[in-house]
Amino acid sequence: RKGQRKKKSPLGNPHDPQGFARTAEAFFTWMRVKNYSEATIKNRETYLRYFVAWCDERGLTRPSEITRAILERYQRYLYYYRKKDGHPLSFRSQHTRLTSVRSFFSWLAKHHHILYNPASELALPKKPKRLPKTILGIDEVETILSQPDTRTATGLRDRAMMELLYATGIRRMELAHLMIYDIDTRRQTLLVRGGKGGKDRFVPIGER
Repeated sequence: RKGQRKKKSPLGNPHDPQGFARTAEAFFTWMRVKNYSEATIKNRETYLRYFVAWCDERGLTRPSEITRAILERYQRYLYYYRKKDGHPLSFRSQHTRLTSVRSFFSWLAKHHHILYNPASELALPKKPKRLPKTILGIDEVETILSQPDTRTATGLRDRAMMELLYATGIRRMELAHLMIYDIDTRRQTLLVRGGKGGKDRFVPIGER
């Protein structure tokens, strides 16, 4: 039906108690118990799914079959992989994919699903630290902020959201989860609930 979310296929054979599907589901359940955000769990699942698909093509169906050498092969695969546009994965993307795999195997070893952690000494690629290529001038910022039609409710909402992002630098998901009562107009502060790392924090806001 339209509007219904398509159920994701399991990560491998769901009937194998030692396979990727069952152990991955236990891993995600543990993350929820430990109060990881759903966004973090979703990302871990997405990138772990890529790894499991790669393993499946090579006849590897259980975490216990994975060795350090196999993980290093997967790392080389990510380095040489080319997207549909012909471009390689960025080192940041490679790092993110491998981080999910390494976290999974670390959990497996700690909870005695496997005898040892094959990813314990896997060296991740360094993430580049870059400044933004383009920094907008004041006139350019004003032009962007003036785009919403503030004569409409939607336009007024969009303008407020843009002003808030520009003034505070909060993350988009933090903006999406804001409530009216999180704003203290008298003190000109904003309470961000459950931000990065699940921490609350106060952020100063301007008059606009």
